[in-house]
Amino acid sequence: MGDVSSHEARARGPRLIALAGPFQCGKTTLMEAILAHAGAIPRQGSVVEGASVGDASAEARAHKMSVEANVATVDYMGDSYTFIDLPGSVEFAQDARNVLPAADAAIVVCEADERKIPALQLVLRQLEELGVPHFLFLNKIDAATIDVRDALAMLQPASRTPLLLRQIPIWNNGVAVGFIDLALERAYVYREHAPSEVMEIPKGETATEKEARYSMLERLADYDDALMEELISDIEPPRDQVFDDLTKELRAGLVAPLFIGAAERGAGVTRLLKALRHEAPGVDATRRRLGVEDSGPPLARILRTVHTSHGGKLSIARVLRGAFADGQPVVSPHGEDRVSGLSRLFGAATSKAAAAKEGDVVAFGRLEHAATGDSIVGDGKADAAALKKTRAQIPDPVHALALSAKDRKDEMRLAAAMSKLVEEDPSLVYVHDQELSQIKLFGQGEMHLRVALERLASRFGVAVEVAKPTVAYRETIRHKVTVRGRHKKQSGGHGQFGDVVLEVAPRGRGEGFAFAERVHGGAVPKQYFSSVEAGCQDALAHGPLGFPVVDVEAVLTDGSYHSVDSSDMAFRTAARIGMSEALEKAEPILLEPVLAVDIFVPSDAMSRATGIVSARRGQIMGFGPRDGWDGWDKLETLIPEAEMDNLIVELRSATAGAGFYQARFDHLAEVVGKQARDIVAAHAAKANGG
Repeated sequence: MGDVSSHEARARGPRLIALAGPFQCGKTTLMEAILAHAGAIPRQGSVVEGASVGDASAEARAHKMSVEANVATVDYMGDSYTFIDLPGSVEFAQDARNVLPAADAAIVVCEADERKIPALQLVLRQLEELGVPHFLFLNKIDAATIDVRDALAMLQPASRTPLLLRQIPIWNNGVAVGFIDLALERAYVYREHAPSEVMEIPKGETATEKEARYSMLERLADYDDALMEELISDIEPPRDQVFDDLTKELRAGLVAPLFIGAAERGAGVTRLLKALRHEAPGVDATRRRLGVEDSGPPLARILRTVHTSHGGKLSIARVLRGAFADGQPVVSPHGEDRVSGLSRLFGAATSKAAAAKEGDVVAFGRLEHAATGDSIVGDGKADAAALKKTRAQIPDPVHALALSAKDRKDEMRLAAAMSKLVEEDPSLVYVHDQELSQIKLFGQGEMHLRVALERLASRFGVAVEVAKPTVAYRETIRHKVTVRGRHKKQSGGHGQFGDVVLEVAPRGRGEGFAFAERVHGGAVPKQYFSSVEAGCQDALAHGPLGFPVVDVEAVLTDGSYHSVDSSDMAFRTAARIGMSEALEKAEPILLEPVLAVDIFVPSDAMSRATGIVSARRGQIMGFGPRDGWDGWDKLETLIPEAEMDNLIVELRSATAGAGFYQARFDHLAEVVGKQARDIVAAHAAKANGG
């Protein structure tokens, strides 16, 4: 394509290319190979050895995996490209949700590994729903054990968009030594960490190449009547026409071209880069996809937020329209700021930039009011409400920990540090549960929370202790009882006197507390009814088993008063005493929260998922195919909240990282026998400092 003149216009200006794909398919290694081929680094570094431009954070190095988006801007053949390497683990997928809408195109790195197909489907579905044009790069071709067309057939069910095979490998003694480009009809031999070299198409590969090329042209002809006529008439289409079709159909999302290579050896990277250069759209197409007008004040979308130890807050953003300069005033949905420094990014390194032009990806310094997902405008008259519409969806959390600062004097610092971590990663949720007196951190999985705590310690110097979050048990009563509550106190001057008769009974589950009165003859004056109700509610805060009481009713039926000593407080105290006694007499029972949990798994993991549910005292309420997702099932269950700990860990282990669930409170259910006794005893011991 470097030597082909295509009529379809090549995009101009800086482009943003996202590297996406399942966990451990080689995205970071591919970015390293791209940087080496572009001459941005002297040689390709190793992810395993911790010598790559991407995955430069201490957490990524320690876990040998991407835990945040990594950005690198390079020049290739006179064009500027920003590559953003996105984490493959579903636990860190929020970065992809934030970045992909603003990308011009994506390279989806994948393998011929059937176990990773569900995870690949998650990535491809996201790109399809966003309308982002994407190429596939079938990595590790040097280690493949199946024919590339069989690999294509394996990968196709993961994609709603037809996959278009662009290259076939040349094999020598079971090793891929090169490839044939089906569009150029040219063969290349791989060179270790160097551009591939042109070679003659081996005679034994000619028939295979013709067949594969015809299949590619047939797929293109589905959208080009002129090409279809040529194929029917056995007319060889002009090469320019083929490349025009490849470009148009990629940009329209009609096909997803499949390239092959081995990122670790740098094999296949040059042709991939040239395809990007000639076929990937530019920022003007991305604006149209996002509904952004071509004309208007400068506009940028924030892709990621980073709090640095020395430089303060950095907002990594894509300029979608116009240009920004250092010192320029900007407005976001949350307020006005002034740009304090512009930086270009290359992994962990930054370099100052005088300005940011349309299409660039830069870091804006100290935009205190702007958050990840916001749009910012270089015009104070911007409609802040309209800017909020760009925010990416944030999934519900699926894993939780209770936190406490190891050193009590760090409690304020813990809250401040957590607010910064949540600003960097909106898929973290940090709450202070007042009822349970617990600080809770919610996230997308075990590793997600582990990395957050590592950052908390290394970047903010706050060490924490973690525990399993406390379950919000409740209690209620089984029987109806009648009690008298009496409060009498004499201590010089006015005394205190309140006397009530209460009829206390259970209500239906979920009906809450109700109060009524059936007092005759003015035994208790009306003015004290509200105090009696308040006293009853006081007693509900801490029932005989030690938990809040729900679903009971109290009826005031009788009592007495003193014309001098009775007061609101006296009747409130009398009611609390009576209600507490009633709750003890009425056979208190323990209730636990039960969640409705919808579990989504690849169909072949359904039996494992049902086993996981059954082992957690779960009930299966229904199951069937997941709507709109071939090869996936949905399992509808009820699971006690006490059994939810590490559910996501088990599910992902059973589904090669692809399974997930959505949970919501459903009802309270009675806990009986030894389990109930153990819960009450543990709660009492904790309350007594045990």
